[in-house]
Amino acid sequence: MQNSTPDASLLIVILTYNSAGVVERTVSAAQQVGSQVLVVDSHSADNTRDLATALGCTVVTRAFKHYADQRNWAIQEHGSAYTWQLHLDADEVLSEQAIASLRSALATPADNDGFLLKRLTYFMDKPLHWAGENSWHMRLFRSGTGACEDRLYDQHFTCSGKVTRLQGVMHDLNVSALAEWTARHNRWSDLEASEVARPVDNPGKLQGELSSDPRKRIRLYKGAYYKLPRIWRSLAYFLFRYVLLMGFLDGRTGFYYCFFQSLWFRLLVDAKLDEGAASQS
Repeated sequence: MQNSTPDASLLIVILTYNSAGVVERTVSAAQQVGSQVLVVDSHSADNTRDLATALGCTVVTRAFKHYADQRNWAIQEHGSAYTWQLHLDADEVLSEQAIASLRSALATPADNDGFLLKRLTYFMDKPLHWAGENSWHMRLFRSGTGACEDRLYDQHFTCSGKVTRLQGVMHDLNVSALAEWTARHNRWSDLEASEVARPVDNPGKLQGELSSDPRKRIRLYKGAYYKLPRIWRSLAYFLFRYVLLMGFLDGRTGFYYCFFQSLWFRLLVDAKLDEGAASQS
């Protein structure tokens, strides 16, 4: 029988900001994998820190510059005391299957240094089985092998060792209201436009290539996307997600998600790229 005792060699790092509505579910699921939970809070105005403290987490408060900065600070300042690290966002709740897979990986990692989990996207309180991105993310890695790549948006963790996939999902609950979702994506469109306009790729980034690693394949496809004509590529992306990937099977919520993700967010990025080019001419 598999040992159900939380692993003391693991540090779980959860980033929070005004996350009172979901942090208890995230922490409670994560604590079934490891006993040491570090919450790095970005000066929440609600009672996120109190809730995390009551759940037995170590809570530190640190100003948020950007995602990679916050993640790499936690890795460098706190991760070295542990053999393994598991990194989660405040609204990412591990499924029962993911918890079992993580326990198994920690018990018998073989020659693997990093482990991928699939993220199941929620939108307007509904899981998106077709329209959502359901992308793979490396969140468990051996200390000393992993870091968050230096990107302004759409960051992944990189690993210097062998990486493999695990069963189960992270439920990306996205509990914020639609107004907050659009406000965040408006901010993120600034970061994505700035990232696309950056002249030189950082060698620490995850490189796009045809690979067994699904993240590298997606990064390759994203590079191809940005070679397509502006405006038209967002329409093509909508048709890809809604029609070819059958996002319409997620009903009205699937349409809303595909519309906002493709014909609003991606189009907004293109508009800001045009705005930036015009200001420099």
